[in-house]
Amino acid sequence: MTAQREPDAAVPLRPVVDCLIVGGGPVGLLTALLLGQAGLQVSVVERWPQRYPLPRACTIDHEALRILQSAGLMDDHAHLFEPSQGERGGYEFRNGEGELLQAIDWNRVAESGWANTNGFYQPDLEAALEDMAIATPGVRVHRGWTFQDLVQDPGGVSVRVTRTDDPAETVEVRSQWLIGADGANSAVRSRLGIDVGDSGFQADWLVVDYQPLAEEKWSAFVTQYCDPAQPATAVNSGPGRRRFEFMRRADTTVEELGRDSTAWQLMAPWGVTPQTARLERHAVYTFRGRWAHTWREENVFLAGDAAHLMPPFLGQGLCSGLRDARALAWRLAMVHHGLAMPTVFDTYGPERSGHVREIIDEAVAAGRVICELDVDRAAARDAEMKKRSSDPGAVTREPPHPRLGEPSLTIPGRDAEGRLAPQGRVRTADREGLFDDVVGGGWQLISRAGDPAAHLSDEDASWFRQTGGVIADVSCGGGLQDLDGTYERWFAEHGCEVFLARPDFYVFAAGEHKEIPGFVSRLRQALQPATRAR
Repeated sequence: MTAQREPDAAVPLRPVVDCLIVGGGPVGLLTALLLGQAGLQVSVVERWPQRYPLPRACTIDHEALRILQSAGLMDDHAHLFEPSQGERGGYEFRNGEGELLQAIDWNRVAESGWANTNGFYQPDLEAALEDMAIATPGVRVHRGWTFQDLVQDPGGVSVRVTRTDDPAETVEVRSQWLIGADGANSAVRSRLGIDVGDSGFQADWLVVDYQPLAEEKWSAFVTQYCDPAQPATAVNSGPGRRRFEFMRRADTTVEELGRDSTAWQLMAPWGVTPQTARLERHAVYTFRGRWAHTWREENVFLAGDAAHLMPPFLGQGLCSGLRDARALAWRLAMVHHGLAMPTVFDTYGPERSGHVREIIDEAVAAGRVICELDVDRAAARDAEMKKRSSDPGAVTREPPHPRLGEPSLTIPGRDAEGRLAPQGRVRTADREGLFDDVVGGGWQLISRAGDPAAHLSDEDASWFRQTGGVIADVSCGGGLQDLDGTYERWFAEHGCEVFLARPDFYVFAAGEHKEIPGFVSRLRQALQPATRAR
């Protein structure tokens, strides 16, 4: 485990910053890191004086790793993540008799250049993010400070915070923007009076994290045991760790379920005992599907669990929060530097809400399958799933790939816009690696039919590069070699020759090579509506 490095408690809160972030978990820390790297003055206030030392989230996907790559974290911390392995795609649904009902292909080749799904230990990730944030000029992390109130005006937000251990000590911070990344019980969301939607799904589960003391063999990275006698989940939770989750039945109280003796009793059928494992944590959680109806009120934004909650059955809770961080950070940075008008904030909530609602719906649907306690309904479910699984092409399916919600900052016209853009391994004359590392992140204009710059005026090309944009030719005659055919496959799948991707890696526009001038012109109009279209 990474040694804890705490913020300097003696550093006072600055009275004026560009952005104040409430919540020092991974979403708040990543947002602060990205904004600090973009040159903003950022303060993070977290009510707890120490980082939470035990695991919570334990799976992370390829897109989230690309987001962490964009912040520079993967350079030295790729070892924190253990890729999914196992037969039939690594994610299995099995019934009470152990029969395979369905599989999800978590081992598939992913778009983002990283393994599709990975296990990790959250305290190590948080420690790495906090160390990087503290080391970034302009970023300060203040633990032991609690958000109390905010007042907005046209110029920004005035925020009142108090010391957690001494509420009489009050500080007011003036900020251009405020981000509430303060968790499921968000004080920022409550202060704004934002209503929360509910999927109607609710179930109490015991989450047990342990470290195996003896070698264990599992056929899948994640196994959902859809057993009406005791629904359970077994998952790889990072290097050297595993997790079980057990649903609470009606004949068991929350207090009984939370006992360590109950944890050992429930894990015993899998050979996990005090002799073969070290119990690290056990806690009862209520799994729910919820979402904020509004993600922004003027200069205040919500992100992470403050904006959405989902059952953990697809491992997408933290991934969705990291997407929020990236989607918000590039907008704030561009507006701060005068490269975009504040109207770009209008699409943040709708895009992210539409995207995450689809994932919540899928996670809830998986939960309803797993959590069935009625023996007859479970038998009918098993029969239907086994019938579908008799088709070799149906037993293993893809994980969800949502597109951005609407209205979105995209150009409609093809199926690719609003969907995740690829990242492949590339080679230049003197360097080889993932595209974002070799060529650059930010806005990406990539073609398989020649040099995109040849179709741009000098003015448009200069403007695009001022936004941090990069231009690449991955055609056979271009200067960039598509080593694994990643871009070739993507272009073929979507029937296009060029795409323009945003800094959060979603496609702004895709089409034919000759459409490049129109794409860049419409991007300028979208970012700076007062600019005359060219």
